[in-house]
Formats: sequence, C-alpha cells, structure tokens
Amino acid sequence: EQREPESVGCDEGRASSAGRSAMASRQVLRGVTVLALEQAVAAPLCTSRLADAGARVIKVERPGIGDFARAYDAFAQGSSSYFSWLNRGKESLEADIKDPADRALLRDMVADGTVDVFVQNLAPGAAARAGLGSAELRELNPRLVTLDISGYGEEGPRAHYKAYDMLVAAEAGLCSGKSRGGGRRPASLRQMLFTSRCNGAADRRLARWPQ
Repeated sequence: EQREPESVGCDEGRASSAGRSAMASRQVLRGVTVLALEQAVAAPLCTSRLADAGARVIKVERPGIGDFARAYDAFAQGSSSYFSWLNRGKESLEADIKDPADRALLRDMVADGTVDVFVQNLAPGAAARAGLGSAELRELNPRLVTLDISGYGEEGPRAHYKAYDMLVAAEAGLCSGKSRGGGRRPASLRQMLFTSRCNGAADRRLARWPQ
C-alpha cells in the first residue's frame, strides 16, 4: 500500500542564516527527491541543507517511535528543538525497514525513479543488511546519488564505535577546552568541526549537481 509522507519540522522562518538564505534563494535542487534513512544529527543536518536548496526530502522514521531526536527535549512549543531545527521542511514516511512490505516500498521508490538521492547514517552495515545498502540501491537505479555517513567509517577496528558529540570530544581531548564555571563558555571547536563536516557533505553533493 502506497503511503503519502507527512510534513515534519517547524516553521522555516524561525531558523535562518546568511548561508542558508543564499542557498534557499538558488533553489538548485528543486524537482529533486531525497530519501533519507536517518536519525540523530549527522544525516538530518546534511539533508536539511538539501531541503534548503529546494529538494523534496522524505525522511524514513520507525513506526510508533520515529527519530529518537524527537525526544531530545521539548523546547520548541512542546517539540524537540533539535528535531525541529534539523528536520524543518521535510516530509516523514513511517516505515519499518525490517518489514518485507515496507522494505519493498522503499526499494520500489528507488527502482521506479521516484528517488534521485539516498542518504543514510545508520550503524555501519545496518542499511545493507536490510537490503537498502547504497551499492544494492544503485543497481536498482544507476542514476541514484548515494551518501553514507558514519563516525569511523564502514570498516576497521572502530567501525562499531558510537560517534556522538561528547564521546568524540572526550576522546579527542576537546572537553578540556570547556569553561569551568563563571565566565562565558568559549566557542565549541567540536561543534564547528562537526557542522563543517556535515555541511561539507551537502555542499559536495550540490557542487556535483548539474546547473
């Protein structure tokens, strides 16, 4: 059964910046559809940039639960500020990638050309085990543009490590740069590096897109 995605996120007018406004004014991705198998921050931040550039972003969420970032806080009129910031302007499709019917629906969206871009940041190997790996999807649609985001790569001794902000900051020693009370907290280098990396992933995809 075909299910229509629902709109998610918050009013785009609340979150704007010079860079985002410039990209939105170009709308270079109008007419492009992105299927996002995403959660937390990394991929949602990347695809929010694609949405700013005019793409239709369909965010796949777990039935009954959704992206766990929905429960990060309740500061945006009762909703998560993180989720609202990262998912404004997107559509939500409830699908269980372990369910054969739902998995077939997602694969059909790729095979019939409904989807132009696929982005995912599940645990390394999780998408492939569900039959939604980038290589397999490109076989269904050779024109599909794919992007896999992970903290430590798909292979290697650290592939299974979690890459949440505070864990990476602690491992890298950046936590020592935090203010210890009193004065204003210094600018967070780890946040700047993380944002730059995710924005860079989106910008590289934009740069390769035909004008």
